[in-house]
Amino acid sequence: MTPRDLRRAGAATLAIHGAAERADPDASGSAGILREVPPEVEYGSAEYVRRPSAANADAVARRLALVERGEAAQVMASGMGAAATALLTLLRPGDHLLASSWMPGGMRRFLVEELGGRGVDVALVDPLESRGWRKRLRKQTRAIFVESPSSGSGRVLDLRPISYLTHDTGLALVVDASRGSPAVLRPLEHGADLVLHTTLRHLGGHADLAGGVVVGTAPVIEEVREKMYRWGQAPDPEVAWLLQRGLATLDLRLDRQARTAERLATWAAERREVRRVHWPGLPDHPDHEIAQVMLVRPLPTVGLEFAGGTRAAERFLKRLKLVRPAPALGGIETTASEPRYVTHPHLDAQERGIIGIPDGLVQVACGLEDADDLIADVEQALR
Repeated sequence: MTPRDLRRAGAATLAIHGAAERADPDASGSAGILREVPPEVEYGSAEYVRRPSAANADAVARRLALVERGEAAQVMASGMGAAATALLTLLRPGDHLLASSWMPGGMRRFLVEELGGRGVDVALVDPLESRGWRKRLRKQTRAIFVESPSSGSGRVLDLRPISYLTHDTGLALVVDASRGSPAVLRPLEHGADLVLHTTLRHLGGHADLAGGVVVGTAPVIEEVREKMYRWGQAPDPEVAWLLQRGLATLDLRLDRQARTAERLATWAAERREVRRVHWPGLPDHPDHEIAQVMLVRPLPTVGLEFAGGTRAAERFLKRLKLVRPAPALGGIETTASEPRYVTHPHLDAQERGIIGIPDGLVQVACGLEDADDLIADVEQALR
């Protein structure tokens, strides 16, 4: 296939081949991928290390843009750094930002405290409130920021009506899609303007790769790139190389994880110890129909709400043997965590319940283990 044909290829092909780039035959590393900045580059043509000049970062950014169906992308040193740089590219003191109230604690603090402290007025909106976004618009509103799928609850937002509003009013729609990855949700295809990811989840694949990604139009990404340079958020060349390696198996990993999640969710729905299974792939989930339209494939994470509440959830986590209790989601190992401690400790029980995170909820992020072994471990922990 020619580079022109490859741009119309599937996400899995693009993740591996990009736009048929040809690597430098003298480069070190597998398949000619640069594993470090060449030391022999003369100072006259070299850039300072915090300047995003490493071939690795440029190559994986181009590949991510293709997978997301965007014009350009930028890889950064952290997920929060990517979010901060993207939002501060769009917003100035005196501007107004509308943000979903379904946010994890770290992001909520950044929006309210950091942006607020820099003169940006932030209003939190219940994303399910009828006409909630439109009712809170102001003349100073510049952007809408949402997370989908949502941390903690796994809720899937319908991005279409929000994108209709932003396009009609000239606002930017920014979507943090880290919990799904491009193998699950590609927000640009549903009207988003910028997409954010953290590589610590599915993109890296091993829950150990700290980095962030911004994808969008070329002019905006160029401004993001310049701010990244000024603020020292350029990624390490080795991180970029590992991200490119992880991206190559993203589609394969998420396909297996989604199928395992479906088996776990279907099995758990019949257990008396489980009050409710929070997984949009089930027909009785409130977001089931939306997920059919928004998602490329089902979510790899299943929420188990225990009939015994928080005490049952704590006992379950202590009894697990194969599944590892850990805050990290999206690696090759199955992990489990309680949102009330990990993503939403800033809210009380009533506030968590309103956004779909009841006490007694445990999120199980399915890895690549045999599904029968995973279910057997969950079963023995339930007994």
